[in-house]
Parts: sequence; structure tokens; C-alpha cells
Amino acid sequence: MSRILTLAAFLAIQTAANGQVPAQMDRQEEIALALSACPASIAPSAAVYVLDKSGYVKVRDGQNGFSAIVQHSLPTSQEPQCMDTEAARTFLPRMLKVAELRAQGKSAAEIQRVVADAVAHGVFETPSRPGVNYMLSTQNLVPNAKGVVVPFPAHVMFFGTHLTNADLGIDAADLDPDGNPKGPTFVAGDGSPYALIIVPVSANKPRE
Repeated sequence: MSRILTLAAFLAIQTAANGQVPAQMDRQEEIALALSACPASIAPSAAVYVLDKSGYVKVRDGQNGFSAIVQHSLPTSQEPQCMDTEAARTFLPRMLKVAELRAQGKSAAEIQRVVADAVAHGVFETPSRPGVNYMLSTQNLVPNAKGVVVPFPAHVMFFGTHLTNADLGIDAADLDPDGNPKGPTFVAGDGSPYALIIVPVSANKPRE
């Protein structure tokens, strides 16, 4: 995830295509990577999506309301996620549509227009309650504020709060070398309906 962003910029980063599509992984490896985002108590019963030539396909139904997927907000990024029911209702449809449009050869600008229009017209709904999206994998490769893909530690994302970095006492202009605000936590999508509170949990220590 990236630092403080307007909703439009946040969606733009999450839907950029750069004329590329992500490289397809071996299916079993992708399933394992997607599930690595989940807590051990959740992974065995979570639904799983994998990337195919035409977009994502669901390869396993879930029994606990959680869904695992490896998002590629940029074609070169790798973002295993394990989302709760509300995240699957509000974040997942956008991920699926972006992958579908990329597979059709749409440009970054075209994808951004489609997504922005869908959000504006309520096709992609915003969260109606707080929820959680786990990213506990040790193989996160995530775009920073400049759109550069960098490793990021295991973390948990809380959404549906409309919080800002200022609400958390975080100076969004004071950045770590990874391009994100310094502090034990920070907000991506600052103040927007899709705001995500990013809480690193790797090794139980602050990012350096």
C-alpha cells in the first residue's frame, strides 16, 4: 500500500495496468501464496481465487466467509490477501474487474476510467462496516507512494473507518525509506471510503 492518497489517486494506483498483465504462476504455487496471507485458523476454510488468462477464477469455495487472492495492483506487484466477508463484497469485485480488463488488453487510463465510473455509480460498493484484510505473507511486493514495487512486511489492514493519518497522530509527509509514513501504523487511502489502516506485524517491531 502507499502513503496518504486521495480516493482517485488510491484507485489509480490500485488499477494501473502499464500495458502489461501479471505473469501467471503455477496454480498450486499461487493457491499456497494466496493462503499464506491468512491466519492458520482461517486458511483451511477460505475461498481461493487464482489468475487465469481471462482474469481471476474461483478454484475453491469457502466455509468461513474469508477469501484468499494474490492481487496485482501493478503487474509487477504481488499482494497476497485474505479478506473477510465485507472486504470480499467491496474490494474483491474491483480486483476481479481490473484483472478482466487487463486480460482484454485495456490501457491503464481505460481501466482507471472504468473503475472510477463504477465507484461513482455504486457498481463497486464502499464498506458499510469496519472489517479486516490479512496480508500475513512474507512475500509481499507492494507499490509505494511513487508506484515503485518494494517488499513490505506481514501486516493487517483494517477498513471501513474513513480515518486519516492525522487521526492516528501520524505525519503523512514524514516518510520511511519504503515510501510510507513513519510510525507503528499508517493509513492508505487517507480519509476515503476505502481507507485502510496498515498495521505491520512482522517480528513485532517497527519498520526500519
